[in-house]
Amino acid sequence: MAQILVVDDEIGIRELLSEILEDEGHHIWLAENATAARRLRAEKRPDLVLLDIWMPDTDGISLLKEWGASGLLTMPVVMMSGHGTIDTAVEATRHGAVEFLEKPIALQKLLATVKKALKHDAQTVKPPLTLDALAKLPLLKDLKKRLEQAAKSAPVLLLKGGAGAIADICARTLQAPHAPWLDLAAESGPLTQERLQQASGGILFVPDLAVLGKLQQMNLAFALERLEKYKLQLVVACHKPLQSLLEAGWDAALVARLGEVWVALPQLSAHADEVPEIAGLLLSHLMERGEAPARHFSSAALNALRMHRWSADGWGELQGAVKNLALTALEEEISAEDVAGLLHTTDGEAASTPLEPLFSQPLREARDAFEKLYFEHVLRQEGGNMTRVSERSGVERTHLYRKLKQLGVSTGKRGGEG
Repeated sequence: MAQILVVDDEIGIRELLSEILEDEGHHIWLAENATAARRLRAEKRPDLVLLDIWMPDTDGISLLKEWGASGLLTMPVVMMSGHGTIDTAVEATRHGAVEFLEKPIALQKLLATVKKALKHDAQTVKPPLTLDALAKLPLLKDLKKRLEQAAKSAPVLLLKGGAGAIADICARTLQAPHAPWLDLAAESGPLTQERLQQASGGILFVPDLAVLGKLQQMNLAFALERLEKYKLQLVVACHKPLQSLLEAGWDAALVARLGEVWVALPQLSAHADEVPEIAGLLLSHLMERGEAPARHFSSAALNALRMHRWSADGWGELQGAVKNLALTALEEEISAEDVAGLLHTTDGEAASTPLEPLFSQPLREARDAFEKLYFEHVLRQEGGNMTRVSERSGVERTHLYRKLKQLGVSTGKRGGEG
């Protein structure tokens, strides 16, 4: 039978529903508020949720919206309320609820509703990956806030220094539920007003300006003039400096318009310490959507991902690596050997690297060893220039000296500091 999560702040309601549903053969979990519901939803992955609307910490509608926005609404949800109105029921349905039960709940009505809800296909259209699914990480939580703040006042937003997967994730984050989406890079013919009308109220997206041809550049200029008319948000990405577009023959006025408001995207290669947590969140997202079997990373596997040299499109590379590991690993635990086999096959490296011995070490020791290798490498490349080492590593100079001393890294001649 089904595994059902009952969320209600009234203990009497929880116990009554639990008793009835357990008599029907279902397995029941109980949550007294939204905080407990979040935890049980993450740990147990129920087949059905009975969710009260009026709760003291977070109301049921807000929790329903939260699950929908973060891709966690993969199970049917039945809303419950003793003060329900038609408007409340409509709002709940609009945000993903499949049924609405009014308290006091009659026995036969409860059983019929549960039976019907369990047959419901809760997620016929799987939501795209957005920053909501990764917002536990401060780096990406801040990025989400910057994107939303900029988009509120600017109909055109440039994602600077990134393209591909991370650009798509950012643009999808700005897309309202059920709003249209139009990828201008995929348009092979002239853009028409009718096409823009169909996308009204939605997102126009360009994953990488650098790859657009002349016709697509004309389409982009055509769309720019009509954003306000059709209430469109244009999100464009470019991993190269905009000057390179001018050198490639782009119209200067068009480039200037696209570059008025931008948000700089973080490079995965500069945030190695966050890679393990990002990988774990990506894996959870795949499992929530039913796109991967139950899997988890070993500590050594996460260490291996952290130490990998990610490419310019590191976000897309990591996303692809996590999906491939989830689908090809032979055991439920993804091992360091699985990671090494996949990444070394992908980038053509030999199966053995100088970093390989670090994968079996505890994270703290492996991190120190890697940082020593990293700073020695950067110091050699920058000729011992501490200013450039500081800029390249993102470590403030005063802290950098302490860090190098702690790691036992020689800085060479001080005359080369600059």
